[in-house]
Amino acid sequence: MKTKQKTAIFDIDGTLFRSSLLIELVESLIEKNIFPERAKENFEKEKEAWLERKDSYEKYIEAVIRTFAENIKGVPYSDFMDVGKTIVEDQRWQTYTYTRSLINKLKNDGYYLLAISQSPKGILNEFCANFGFDKVYGRIYDLGPGDRFTGKVNELHLIANKANIVRRAVEKESLSLKDSVGVGDTEGDIPFLEMVTYPVCFNPNKILHRHALINRWNVVVERKDVIYQVNISENYLKILDTDQT
Repeated sequence: MKTKQKTAIFDIDGTLFRSSLLIELVESLIEKNIFPERAKENFEKEKEAWLERKDSYEKYIEAVIRTFAENIKGVPYSDFMDVGKTIVEDQRWQTYTYTRSLINKLKNDGYYLLAISQSPKGILNEFCANFGFDKVYGRIYDLGPGDRFTGKVNELHLIANKANIVRRAVEKESLSLKDSVGVGDTEGDIPFLEMVTYPVCFNPNKILHRHALINRWNVVVERKDVIYQVNISENYLKILDTDQT
């Protein structure tokens, strides 16, 4: 019987990419007049509240997701991809040193690399192609006549819970979760982090950080050119250490 390949699962926005692909996409679509200028009003308050640390990043990103969903209807897929490719070309190396190094190490160690994000799959595919991911899961927005977006999301119930994606990928690709690795930064990543052998909470928000402390998960923080590793177990160091401390 063929040995199943070990699995490494990465969230992308804020974990590998220093920004959010969706935020960059929405702001560029507005700038290029593909989305109306007034679309900014849908997330300006949440953005300001986040920048001033008066409210959560999650509320901000949820407002951006709603803005995208409300304005993408009728937009040609080609326009969407032109903007997405430009963003990736300009910002593809704006990544964190720790996660980029970890991806390279795990790839060399024979891991199957799985990316899961709430950003649209088209721009995710472009971005993740630079890092050798084997499979990419993101939100798939439905296309109608003339290859224009309908505004609907295909299989939203699946992508909304990242554990569902992991279960599907493990079954379809005949993967193993033994010695598996998971890297995430918010509470939305908890479902798949609970499934892996070595969960890594990278630059975690408050809710994920609390969950990590309770469960004694590995916490890694990258600030400027320094990487801080907290609660790191001996087994973790043997398997995942990237020599970036």
